[in-house]
Amino acid sequence: MEERAGIITMKGNPLTLVGKQPKVGEHAPDFEVLDNDLSPVRLSSFRGKVCVIASVPSLDTPVCDMETRRFNEEAGILGPDVAILTISMDLPFAQKRWCGAAGVDKVTTLSDHLSASFGEAYGVLIKELRLLARAVFVVDGEGVVQYVQIVKEVTDEPDYGDVLEALKKLL
Repeated sequence: MEERAGIITMKGNPLTLVGKQPKVGEHAPDFEVLDNDLSPVRLSSFRGKVCVIASVPSLDTPVCDMETRRFNEEAGILGPDVAILTISMDLPFAQKRWCGAAGVDKVTTLSDHLSASFGEAYGVLIKELRLLARAVFVVDGEGVVQYVQIVKEVTDEPDYGDVLEALKKLL
């Protein structure tokens, strides 16, 4: 498995990412994660929709909380042709609890804890922590990666303006 050191940091400390990151123009790798009810979900089940895939270390941290709430607000504006997926290593039960407490109902939270299928397929699995790096991928309705943002410092939020600009070009 490919490893890439120094791409991201946590509080300034370099970390290693595992897996091969897809590039713009490439077909988005399929993956299997778990929904909050433990049912398997694949990226291919969203075919025909533009997908924003946000990976976060844990919903129970302040930055991940803010990011997911922000994407939930945007999802309400973007309409039914867009699916916003937030993927973390949190257990599905914890994700369901967090969504209920935060009032997040337009973002689909998915868990990669079982096999790290998403983390490895998208090159965002943090070797030292077995958490996902903060990153955003935009995949068009045909399953092609149209935008990639790997957030260098895990404790920083993504550039929402860039993500939304890339997304709106596809709508």
